Amino acid sequence: MVIFYSWGKDMNIFRQPRREPMSAFIHSATIVSFVILISAIASCRNQQPVTAGVTVDYPAEGTVFPPDIVPPTLRWHDAVKGVDSWKISVRRQGGGAELLFTCMNQNWKPAKNAWETIKHWYAGKTAVIVIHGVNARRSKKILSSGRVSIALSRDSVIAPIFYREVNLPFEEAVKDPSNIRWHYGVVSSEERPRVVLQKLQVCGNCHSFSNDGKTLALEVDSGNDKGAYAILPMVQDILLDRTKIISWASYRKEDKDPTFGLLCQISPDGRYVAGTVKDQALAVYKPNLMFSQLFFLIKGIVAIYNRRSQTFASLPGADDKRFVQTNATWSPDGEYIVFSRGKAYNLDMFKRQRRALIGGPEAEAFIATEGRSYKYDLYRIPFNGGKGGKAMPLDGASNNGMSNYFAKYSPDGKWIVFCKANNYMLLQPDSKLYIVPAQGGTARMLSCNTGMMNSWHSWSPNGKWLVFSSKVNGPFTQLFITHIDDEGNSSPPVLLENFTSVDRAANIPEFVNNSANALIKIREDYLDAYSYYRIANEFHKAGDFDRAIPAYRLALQYNPKDYHAHNNLGALLWCKGDRENAVKEFIAANNLKIDDEDHYQAHTNLAVYLLENSNYDEAIRELTTACKLHPDSLTKLNIEKAKNRLSRKIAEQNALQY
Repeated sequence: MVIFYSWGKDMNIFRQPRREPMSAFIHSATIVSFVILISAIASCRNQQPVTAGVTVDYPAEGTVFPPDIVPPTLRWHDAVKGVDSWKISVRRQGGGAELLFTCMNQNWKPAKNAWETIKHWYAGKTAVIVIHGVNARRSKKILSSGRVSIALSRDSVIAPIFYREVNLPFEEAVKDPSNIRWHYGVVSSEERPRVVLQKLQVCGNCHSFSNDGKTLALEVDSGNDKGAYAILPMVQDILLDRTKIISWASYRKEDKDPTFGLLCQISPDGRYVAGTVKDQALAVYKPNLMFSQLFFLIKGIVAIYNRRSQTFASLPGADDKRFVQTNATWSPDGEYIVFSRGKAYNLDMFKRQRRALIGGPEAEAFIATEGRSYKYDLYRIPFNGGKGGKAMPLDGASNNGMSNYFAKYSPDGKWIVFCKANNYMLLQPDSKLYIVPAQGGTARMLSCNTGMMNSWHSWSPNGKWLVFSSKVNGPFTQLFITHIDDEGNSSPPVLLENFTSVDRAANIPEFVNNSANALIKIREDYLDAYSYYRIANEFHKAGDFDRAIPAYRLALQYNPKDYHAHNNLGALLWCKGDRENAVKEFIAANNLKIDDEDHYQAHTNLAVYLLENSNYDEAIRELTTACKLHPDSLTKLNIEKAKNRLSRKIAEQNALQY
């Protein structure tokens, strides 16, 4: 019978014109070392110049660094054999003051005081970094050489960044969201951005902030509601409780259509939130770390939540059920909304399931047939106080044979930066960042794009910097910033080294118009018994019994009268060989006296134990009760088997008496 379930150390030496006091710039070395190094450099300069061998991997030529960023790590590779150390000079383009360094590895990070000097000397100018490879133990001659030019901007970043770190592959994060972490930090800090939210037992996704940085909006799951959404005041210690949660499922609840409430954004003034309702998305999870998730919407309309009136309404012009309308973003003045639009699919196979998220074989079958090519265009619509208007395709980001999504306005309302890929939406390997005038026009690809997936971007409040995610260095997505000038031109990307972990993907970065200490911690206080029951079920379905068992127990702490939690916990304990505690859970479930056809499993499961222990009378009673609740053929067959065993047992006992 079966058990049933419910479901190298651097040396830094500086050299500059006589007008600067030498003592102010000598660090980490003695005067003797300085003289030796200068002699070596002078000797090298008398040699025939070498102009090859060293290739600078990072930063790229023309990279612009902000004045408030921590020292970057210069990386290169040297193709010349025999090189055992490298001499580095930093000087102004066209000559002038020069700083000299040496290192023993093919990467170099300036000491903090050296980096401050570099930024001071070359602020607003271009600095040329020249790397000479030498053999210090033998000839001391220059064997290789390479160079890169960088610029030191006068435009600071200032604003902190809020972002999420996810363990990979994504299926693991979906199964156990408690490993996801949210960070908050500034580019000027040597420390890792602080973790402000972690160990959230349910899924939390996209977030956005009001323009003044005083309100945070965050997608969260709550109990059995995938449409739950949190709107939180920005204070140092945020309490995330039920008083701060709304539900997108409240929009036309009488329709009984599932709602996820995906890809939402709070308005600049914090009064409204634009989100996707009556939505349906496809999700395919893959074991490949590089791109372990394919996720995109095939159905949905844009709805507006009014925080003052606490009401939901669709946005006329963005609520045409023939299309999927999602990923709405606000203009800085709140007068316009730009959203992604594509063909809607209302397939019978998905309608019958009444689920907002379609995964597994069904999603794969759709992609193999209907979804071989699925693209979105950007549309622009007046908000008009929630009355909407006519949605018009955004010239330069629509009807281009590509998929266009993730639009973000510049703070001055002049530009829109968006993603463009051949197909779909999230996690596209060929995704590139483009910039287009806010009213539409010619779109240009930004120079900051890396070779692999450029996505999830946000403008700094001063409009000078853009933060975005990329997989250029491997499967674990990293964060980069780029400088945007007045003409909408970007510079090569600057890696935020302190913002990324070696084993986590960093995504959904968002600049916040607030101080570095404006947010210290977000505390969760809204999960209930059903939340933990759902968490346990995800582990259970994935076959992870060791994590499902404590999750079911936690659900029972919140609600000791949860029949399914008792039964499922008992079933898992049974599978783990803990018969004694399994039976206690089956009995606890049966003692709840629930007369519903879905509550026959615990009676059947208890009967299995009784049959194993030859307690046929009680087993028949349990099976008979199960059959009355849910008269299926298997239960009836087991009753007959139990009766036959009881008959044989009685016959054997009678035979022994005679």
